Amino acid sequence: MSAGTGAERQRGRRPGAPDTRGRILEVARQSFADRGFRSTTMRGVAAEAGVDAALVHHYFGTKDDLFLAALEVPVDPRAVLPAVFAPGVEGAGARLLEAVLGVWDQPEGRRPLVSVLRASLGDAESTLLRDGFLRLVERGLGELLPGPDPRLRAQLVATQMLGLLLARYVLALEPLASLPRSAVVELVGPTVQRYLEAPLDQLG
Repeated sequence: MSAGTGAERQRGRRPGAPDTRGRILEVARQSFADRGFRSTTMRGVAAEAGVDAALVHHYFGTKDDLFLAALEVPVDPRAVLPAVFAPGVEGAGARLLEAVLGVWDQPEGRRPLVSVLRASLGDAESTLLRDGFLRLVERGLGELLPGPDPRLRAQLVATQMLGLLLARYVLALEPLASLPRSAVVELVGPTVQRYLEAPLDQLG
């Protein structure tokens, strides 16, 4: 092997190493916080982390995957929503609430989600919630809902859920904050179900 080959190996971006994945996550987390979702790019994260962009894709696949990993979001809407709707639209409102509240009721699960929510509410320019997490929810629901205007239905569901999560877990409004999960599902489930399947002219 020539000396020139060895020198070439020492130049350029560094290859994968035991701490490379963690470094990428650290850079991505800071970038999402500082620049928001839209302005953070896989190439930009790779450059700041000092690795090839292909390595970021190798570890995390897509920008959505990187976002969920960097913010330590414990639930991936792309996996949860198909499971919720697998039995059909009937009863999906209650199943969706059960799945979401099941995550938020666990302190370790809701911690990163509360951080995203608080950051978005405290900064009008933040796109972490809108363009990061809610976009995945809206797109996933839109692909699963039958009938006309699936995007509008998805947004109605998302806003209902967002208001509930804000009141129960961030503002801790009583008695809602202390209600058992089953009671919340029973009370709010019918409203979510209406958004999923009722004729839109009856939702007013």
